[in-house]
Amino acid sequence: MTSPALPGSLLRQLPNVLTTLRLLLALPLCWMILQAQFEAVLWIALAAGLSDGVDGWLARRLDATSRYGAIVDPLADKVMLSGAYPCMAFVGLIPWWLALLVIGRDVVIVLGALAYHAVRGRYDMAPSGLGKFSTFLQILFALLVLMQQVYPVLPSQAVFAFLVVVVVGTIASGAHYVYVWGRKALTQP
Repeated sequence: MTSPALPGSLLRQLPNVLTTLRLLLALPLCWMILQAQFEAVLWIALAAGLSDGVDGWLARRLDATSRYGAIVDPLADKVMLSGAYPCMAFVGLIPWWLALLVIGRDVVIVLGALAYHAVRGRYDMAPSGLGKFSTFLQILFALLVLMQQVYPVLPSQAVFAFLVVVVVGTIASGAHYVYVWGRKALTQP
């Protein structure tokens, strides 16, 4: 027996549904970090990470890209990371300065976007390749830290080395955004 096919318009909403679910997972993920339920957090974070790749792939595959998805997809990542990093710092899994660096980069980007909008008007700011890579590194590092709580298989030197990579990537992508969008604001008529 075959299952009925989803209507085309409903199927095309699937990427946005996955993105929205990922956004909604941020609160329970943060709560579970604070409750030291690291195994559950790890599985939620893995599901969120997988859905991040799947929703983008589905949107392209189904020709279902949307302004909603373009805005909420990176927002879901930011909400999850901006919640998870301080929670991980609060329970002592990462240093506070790292949580502040990750959040600070995003604050600089948002404030820069608001300033650009105020000076230049509407814009379509797509994440840069370096920005996406930095976010990817931040997600991987969060997963690594959580994994170490459940399955401590890596030496502390490897975790520290990855922390250094995350710091360099975060600073580089923040500086890149400031440079590129600052230059656009100054050179566009």
